[in-house]
Amino acid sequence: MIRKLFILALCTSFFSCAVSRKIHTEDVSLHFQDEYIIPPDLDFKGTRVGGLSGIDYADGEFYFVCDQSSNPRIYSGHISIENQQIDSVYFDDLIQLQKEPFPNTVFDLESIRKLTEPDAFLVTSEGYIENGSDPGIYKVNTEGKITTEFKIPNYFTASGTQKPRNNGVFEGVCKSFDGRAYWVAMELPLEKDGAKPKIYPTHSHVRFTKYDAVTGLPVRQFVYKLDGIAKLPINFFAVNGVTELLEYAPNRFLVLERAYSAGYGSNGNTVKIFEVDATEATNTLEFQNLKKASYQKAHKSLIFNFKHIKDQLKSGIIDNIEGMCFGPEMNGKPSLLLVSDNNFNSFAEQVSQILLFTVDFKNKEH
Repeated sequence: MIRKLFILALCTSFFSCAVSRKIHTEDVSLHFQDEYIIPPDLDFKGTRVGGLSGIDYADGEFYFVCDQSSNPRIYSGHISIENQQIDSVYFDDLIQLQKEPFPNTVFDLESIRKLTEPDAFLVTSEGYIENGSDPGIYKVNTEGKITTEFKIPNYFTASGTQKPRNNGVFEGVCKSFDGRAYWVAMELPLEKDGAKPKIYPTHSHVRFTKYDAVTGLPVRQFVYKLDGIAKLPINFFAVNGVTELLEYAPNRFLVLERAYSAGYGSNGNTVKIFEVDATEATNTLEFQNLKKASYQKAHKSLIFNFKHIKDQLKSGIIDNIEGMCFGPEMNGKPSLLLVSDNNFNSFAEQVSQILLFTVDFKNKEH
């Protein structure tokens, strides 16, 4: 009995060290307002609305990206917000990605930003590493044609010696605070950079890379440490990674992490938002192997754990939340909207949920 208690205490100690638990609201605080569920059988222009892995807002319009690689697409629509509640959601246009001149590329779209240049979007794709299809960062016009492909460092390519993980590369993208660049976040570490997160502490470091908006070239990079797995998996599969980021002040970010542990049905997700300060982080752009390098990573603080609002959700589910954007102001404060990817219900009962928050930035320009 004593031995069992000792093992339990040891496991608890390792588990506690692997995940962030204490909420810090000194710089940023989030306040949940409402949840809206997109009907699971909603069809729009011959497509099933689902797989929503990214969301953005510009000039009164919302944009969503769908990660269905057999039919990569962008939806535009409106989210009506009244009295800090989501009154309705409707879609008004569909853009289907044209694969020319990239007929052999797999477009697994994961994030979207509406650009200020006319009729243009920025999207990220994870490619298909196992089949040799590179991840990518692309500008797309309103006809779905790719107009620009950004140059990525060799270590991100499918054939790179650092070995990116399948379904773990370019997951999040945002505009830089000054509007002159874009930040792109990996979901998982490169194989030679570190291990995937586990239930115990690991060296799971991912790269956030800054790309010049004009040249499309990488100009800076910093390292971010992922949390560990929050729930012991029952069916021997678990993952945690970055799904989105927003730069709200110079070198200050909101970062969304989503973990999943198999065996819990619709309750396997653990989702958190962190406030991240990369001011003193080392520029690792030229570092080929993080394990062999010395550097200062970005500092992160947990500001919101979605488990605290589970009882307030109509669905009762913290789903596979992957997209995040700032929305219109509400009562003088920025709103924050998040969307979940329901995977078209291919793994378990899931929902396409939109979550609405207000954000309180304290003593910082935003």
